[in-house]
Amino acid sequence: MKSKKPMIPYIIWMIFFTIIPLGLVVYYAFTDRDGNFTFDNLMNIGKLSDVYVDSLRMAFIATVICLLIAYPFAYIMSQKSKNYQKTMSMLIMLPMWMNFLLRIYAWITLLENNGIINNIFESIGIGKQTLINTDGAVITVMVYNFLPFMTIPIYNILSKIDKSLFEAGRDLGCNSFEMFRRIILPISVPGVITGITMVFVPAASTFVISSRFGKGIMIGDAIEQYYIGSSPNMNMGSMLSLVLMVIILISMAIINHFDKDDNGATLI
Repeated sequence: MKSKKPMIPYIIWMIFFTIIPLGLVVYYAFTDRDGNFTFDNLMNIGKLSDVYVDSLRMAFIATVICLLIAYPFAYIMSQKSKNYQKTMSMLIMLPMWMNFLLRIYAWITLLENNGIINNIFESIGIGKQTLINTDGAVITVMVYNFLPFMTIPIYNILSKIDKSLFEAGRDLGCNSFEMFRRIILPISVPGVITGITMVFVPAASTFVISSRFGKGIMIGDAIEQYYIGSSPNMNMGSMLSLVLMVIILISMAIINHFDKDDNGATLI
């Protein structure tokens, strides 16, 4: 019988950095400032229903755009030489080497009313456009930040497809569309599901982006304000976090429903 001692450090890590923090969130979510049990925080969630809807809507749009961009790019990259693939993989991850806030402020420089893009528009006679403080700006910056999380999982799956499958498909008379539908797409589903999960979850809970580029706030910004704002309310912030976590778990369960092997085992 194998020893369980190697698992002890991981169990301790999970207890201190996952279970205990989650337990504190649940505790504060169902208590008031005096520590008394209450459902008032849950009842007040309805006041922020629009924020939840807007957050999930923009996260969904950003996820779809990331998928539409990442899938063909990942496929093209997987068909190139190994050196080309290594170079492109490095370029995809290169922006992630910079601090998140630096990337945010770089986009502010591009999109603000007197920014680089508007100056270009003005110089060619188009005139200044409202690029910042719009939902489009929020979605654009989210796509920029989360696109690598969609591209890499799909590329990892596509790059491992045995090339003999394509040869067999051609021998059996498959055209390009049939090759994609019968071979490429089914094999790539685990990578697509992983990419969707890795983009949708952080996009739905992101903060800073909406407050810098949008007209309103997303749920991540609301949680931040309740925790460290001018009038902090840790109990309400915890309830917002808990409800968001439940929504994300439900979304992931629905996504994973489409990613099962023949025995019904989830692949991610």
